[in-house]
Amino acid sequence: MSRLLAADESIALTRVQLALLPSVSVIIGSLVPLIPIIAQWPVLPPLGLMVFLAWRLLRPEIWAIWAGIPFGLLDDLISGNPLGTSVLLWTAIMIALDMADNRMIWRDYWLDWLVAAALLVSYIILAMTIATLATGGWGLEPLLPQIAVTVLLVPFVMRFCARLDRWRLSL
Repeated sequence: MSRLLAADESIALTRVQLALLPSVSVIIGSLVPLIPIIAQWPVLPPLGLMVFLAWRLLRPEIWAIWAGIPFGLLDDLISGNPLGTSVLLWTAIMIALDMADNRMIWRDYWLDWLVAAALLVSYIILAMTIATLATGGWGLEPLLPQIAVTVLLVPFVMRFCARLDRWRLSL
C-alpha cells in the first residue's frame, strides 16, 4: 500500500514539474537583469520575454492568452519599467500571436525567428518610448546594440526552451 502511495506522490510531483518548468524558466529569465553589468548603453536583451515567446511559439497551448499579465507584472517590478508597460506589451504580444496562429497555415524555424525578432524589437522600442514619455530625450541609437543582441540570441533561447521541454516531457 505504501508503494502505491509513493508512486502516486511521484506522479503528482512529476505533473507539478510539467506545469511549473515553463513558468519558472520565464521567471528566471526575467531575473537575469538583476546581475550587475556595467555598460554605457543597454545590451542585455529582455530575456524573460524571449523565454516567454520561445515557450509560446514552441507550445501554443501551454498558456492562456492572459498569461502576459502576471509575467509582465513581474518583469515590470524587476526591470524598473513603469508599472504596466510589460503587462500591456506582453499581453498585446500574446493577442498578436493568437491572431497569427489562427491565420497561419504553416510555420517553420525561420518564420518563428522572424516573428519573435519582430515582436522583440517592437517591444524594446515601445518600452523605451513609454519609459521616456515623462523624462524626454528619446533616441534610437542607444537601443541598437540591445536590438542586435536580442535578434541574434533568439535561436539560442528557442533551442534552450526546446531542450527544457524535451527534458520536461521525459519525466
